[in-house]
Amino acid sequence: MPTLEDKAPKTIAETVAQTVGVAKATSPWFTVFVLGILAGAYIGFGGLLSTTVTFDMAAKWGIGFSKILAGAAFSVGLMLVVIAGAELFTGNNLMVSSVMSREISFNTMLKRWGVVFLANFIGSILVTLLFYYSGLWKTADGALGVAAVKIAYNKTALTFSEALWRGVGCNWLVCLAVWMALASRQTIGKIFAIFFPIMAFVAIGFEHSVANMYFIPTGILLMNAPGMANIPGVDPNILGWVNFLWRNLLPVTIGNIIGGAVFVGMSYWGAYLRPIKSSG
Repeated sequence: MPTLEDKAPKTIAETVAQTVGVAKATSPWFTVFVLGILAGAYIGFGGLLSTTVTFDMAAKWGIGFSKILAGAAFSVGLMLVVIAGAELFTGNNLMVSSVMSREISFNTMLKRWGVVFLANFIGSILVTLLFYYSGLWKTADGALGVAAVKIAYNKTALTFSEALWRGVGCNWLVCLAVWMALASRQTIGKIFAIFFPIMAFVAIGFEHSVANMYFIPTGILLMNAPGMANIPGVDPNILGWVNFLWRNLLPVTIGNIIGGAVFVGMSYWGAYLRPIKSSG
């Protein structure tokens, strides 16, 4: 009979390095690609939900409370990824533990990251198109759409350095959420393990590369929608594909890799799994 006890930290590290990472590296490419598309869509749904429930809240309840609610709503995205099953680039940064343990090669990890990253982008864009063509952005006389554009604009207005460091903080917390979810053998435990770190990273204002694959293309698309021109505080010269790719997605992705691979994957590998030389 399987135990219902949660896994200890060292056991989680062993599971990530010896089981989870290896499984991700050896899954069929088609499976990885499909699950990557699903993960991008799930994160997109989380982003859409967070915008929908908070677009008119800040003025009434304050920015802080609005950010907490946005984070709570966004956590649904990672819950879908972890519990329903999908391949998320930021979570897959933990595969570095398997590389450090020599369970998989560095090149294999990079190839898997590349496929999942592309698939995540496709899935995120699918939700962007769903939001646009469903007309949901017209909610409250277009106020929801305006809020989506402003979110995208604020992200593309960041400097390279700001985006990078916000990416570090984000995936440090996201990978901790995935890490803690692995500790629990029950669904409710996984939900709570995911909820708090994800709520925290959103409320703080960190940047998630896959989430931004939804947020920023959505803003770019809506900026050119009927009745959405000349939004106060939005410079159309800043909110565009070039700035999305070079001023946000690139630095945020680099930061996410540092936050997840270095501060979680490598740190716990070093703490629990690195070979210990005999003193004798």
